[in-house]
Amino acid sequence: MLWTIDKVVRTAARKHGGREALVAGAQRLTYAELDRAVSRAAHHLHGLGLGPGDRVALKGRNSLPWVVGALGALRLGAVLVPMNHKLAPPESDYVVEHSGASLLLVDAELAETVAPETRRMARVVVLSEGHLDAVPLFEGPVPEDVSPAFDDADALAELLYTSGTTGKPKGCMHSHANVLLAGMASSLTYNLDQTHRVLIAMPIWHSFPLNNLLFGSFFVGATVVLLPEYHPRGFLEAIQQERCTLFFGAPIAYTMPLDVLSDFDSFDLSSMRVWIYGGGPIDAHTARRLSERYRSEAFFQVFGMTEAGPAGTALRPEEQLTKAGSIGQFATAGCDLKVMENPELEVGPGGTGEIWMRCQSMMLGYWRDPAATDAAFHDGWYRTGDVAHVDADGYLFIVDRLRDMIVTGGENVYSKEVEDVLATHPDIAEVAVIGVPHETWGETVTAVVVLRKGSTFEPKIIRAWATKRLARFKVPRVFHVAQELPRTPSGKVTKGPLRDRYVTDR
Repeated sequence: MLWTIDKVVRTAARKHGGREALVAGAQRLTYAELDRAVSRAAHHLHGLGLGPGDRVALKGRNSLPWVVGALGALRLGAVLVPMNHKLAPPESDYVVEHSGASLLLVDAELAETVAPETRRMARVVVLSEGHLDAVPLFEGPVPEDVSPAFDDADALAELLYTSGTTGKPKGCMHSHANVLLAGMASSLTYNLDQTHRVLIAMPIWHSFPLNNLLFGSFFVGATVVLLPEYHPRGFLEAIQQERCTLFFGAPIAYTMPLDVLSDFDSFDLSSMRVWIYGGGPIDAHTARRLSERYRSEAFFQVFGMTEAGPAGTALRPEEQLTKAGSIGQFATAGCDLKVMENPELEVGPGGTGEIWMRCQSMMLGYWRDPAATDAAFHDGWYRTGDVAHVDADGYLFIVDRLRDMIVTGGENVYSKEVEDVLATHPDIAEVAVIGVPHETWGETVTAVVVLRKGSTFEPKIIRAWATKRLARFKVPRVFHVAQELPRTPSGKVTKGPLRDRYVTDR
């Protein structure tokens, strides 16, 4: 891969100049207009001292100024540090400090939330309607190039910080080549081309929306439709109004509209060609429900890691029912995968082990953390920490995270196995299973449940019910009822806050 992300944008402007590149409500930019806006952004950022290798943090919702500001930084050879716009000030401070960002691009409505400590570390550049620091992005003269085009494809392009559920977040280092290879893999997997209109409603600072969808769309000349944030009705309205063809979201992004919108069936979703979900599998009942209600069989389940670009596996539409719950059989383009019982033994059908990956879009390592980098790899293979069972046909089913495995009385309990059983109880809407330290047993299997509306909770009854379906040592000894489970911005349940709460409260 010889191209940079900026070269992709410049090339798209030449090849697809009159085609729509970005749509955000009433704002629309063709590829030619996008290229000119990026030049304006780069000119302004260069004037603020930004140059090759400098880190620039971004904190905002999905918007045209966010994208143009990011591309302007990349045109200068700077390194993007996308941040969750919902981070608390101490969390934002950590990312800015750890990355060494000298600039922070922030939404105008979030500017007041930037802490004084952050302002001492980085200059704040405000993103507003069509402007970067009050400088118009979409109109006015186009400045000449402020420097020769940055063309080092092996240079660092972004630092993507992990969620940090097991400690401080780690910054995954991706080069321009890594990023574009992730986008190319998506175009091959989902037949992405210039006729697609890709809806991004999930946070753009996540790796899949950013690398696979945004930059992948630029690579083929597709149109990207941005929603500031996901909302069930807004999501469906955008598909109908903009005739979108491809969407990625967590399973809840698909099930929520069915649960909360009485007029769901009135929306015209016939333009959609590809539905992608990730962050957790769905069962056969849910897969059938989605197919029937969305009037489509074009669903893909994807599994991937931020560290890998992301890349990983995909369960194809024709496999959704026959292999429900699986993450697929094969790795996506440019990626190798194997399941290891230990560093010397690869498992085959019927076995269970940790998923190892290597791919062309794999990160260069963790920023300023060589020890964590060394621990994450073995002979060039990235150890994902995800435990999978391989069925007789070679399909992978995630069993658990290594760190989520519970050891109680010398027995290994995979929390996901327990969760899958409890989730079928008619009174339980959602469940997360964790291990709580115990002086005698090592750990106690503990379930945090969200009840269905109108249901009552009797631990003894549910425990007796579960004992008929699980070995006794796997049945939770402790139950807690919660109004909701904590989730990452992508919709995936995160157990760190549950451990923090219930280990303390036990």
